[in-house]
Amino acid sequence: MTPTEFYKNLADDIRLKSILLIAKEGELCVCELMVALNEPSQPKISRHLALLKNAGVLLTRKQKQWVYYGINPDMPAWAREVIKLTVAENSAFIAENLRALNQMGDRPTRAASCCE
Repeated sequence: MTPTEFYKNLADDIRLKSILLIAKEGELCVCELMVALNEPSQPKISRHLALLKNAGVLLTRKQKQWVYYGINPDMPAWAREVIKLTVAENSAFIAENLRALNQMGDRPTRAASCCE
């Protein structure tokens, strides 16, 4: 992954916020991201996640019919560090998204309501 490719993937608001939310939460599914991003279009979120997966930024884990997205630990260390620092230094950027996500309850409750 080149720096240009990496930063192009971060250049879209939905992709950037998705990456930051996933980094903060560990992993998220499409339905959780739809709520967090206030985006009613599942195909739109899925398209952005597919781009990030194809670029090597995200990995997937399938459980039953649901796909969970996590940060790819095999990304270059500098790229992981950029994501980590962006989450740490820009909490206000995703604060509203985290509030929406937290209104769904804790992770087991969220997963039971939308991912099972």
